[in-house]
Amino acid sequence: MPAPLLELCFADRHARLRYRTALVLYSLVILIGDIPGMRADVGQYASGGVLHSFGYGVLALILFSGTGGGMTRRALLSVLMVAAMGALDEFIQSFLPYRHGAVSDWVVDITAAAVVCLPLCFLWPKMVVAALGKDAAQPGI
Repeated sequence: MPAPLLELCFADRHARLRYRTALVLYSLVILIGDIPGMRADVGQYASGGVLHSFGYGVLALILFSGTGGGMTRRALLSVLMVAAMGALDEFIQSFLPYRHGAVSDWVVDITAAAVVCLPLCFLWPKMVVAALGKDAAQPGI
């Protein structure tokens, strides 16, 4: 029997939970990132490019793991979802006097999602089998 954490991260029965977790994390990114002065404080430790790459890359990973279907479908939907999320984030920022929306940040978001999802197309089925055991059903390709 696989460990509970591995089940949570890889089992199909928890996919909806992972997808919802990505949406909650995205909401937190929006809320926390729009607090006056918060972005400037965090900017002392990491640049905007690093924050966007890491944040939206993690969202892409969680979305990929929470989306059903074949690997290509998962990757495409995850990248499209990140593109929509990033666009909404930049749109919201354009209305805040202490922030600004930037197309370059949006491009970084999409690039990070693609860089994460492309290898997952090939590695995810092997990761699931390694995590859940040989009896795990292979995700669709």
